[in-house]
Amino acid sequence: MVMMIGCAPPKEDAAAPGTNPAVVIKTVLGDIRISIDEDRAPVTAANFLRYVDEAIYDGGSFFRTVHASNQPRDSIRIAVVQGGARSDSSSRFFEPILLERTSKTGLKHLDGTISMAREGPDTATHSFFFCIGDQPELDFGGKRNPDGQGFAAFGHVLKGRDVIRAIQMSPHEAQRLQPPIQILSVRRE
Repeated sequence: MVMMIGCAPPKEDAAAPGTNPAVVIKTVLGDIRISIDEDRAPVTAANFLRYVDEAIYDGGSFFRTVHASNQPRDSIRIAVVQGGARSDSSSRFFEPILLERTSKTGLKHLDGTISMAREGPDTATHSFFFCIGDQPELDFGGKRNPDGQGFAAFGHVLKGRDVIRAIQMSPHEAQRLQPPIQILSVRRE
């Protein structure tokens, strides 16, 4: 894993392609505007948008930061921040969805990609993460997970990569943000 220290930040994308919806995640550190790729990842996009439309992410948090210095036992290192709904709202979580592999969608885990977190194939519910830098080991065939199935990428950042980097560098113990970074609201534009 190569840290992006001293590199110019990537340019923000100008606009969402096609008719894919845009969503704004408002946090205490600022806003993140994302494009949701309903065309190439319809199952994962629909799942995320169900949580958005039901306001289940409101009051949630970014709770995990993963970077080179806090994964000493991992031979395949990544850089991501992970967020999701409040754990006390689990009674409102939807059933897990089928994993849309990047080998089928054509999406990749590039800098600014949003993807669903999972424990195993077909287990994703509400938790999502943003890639910081390109993360090919999270694609289908990547070695981050022993099953090699990768994660379901379903969109990308249009604006707010600086907010994601601020979340990544917030105080943490191991990979847990201390305190978590509060999500104020998540809404379609």
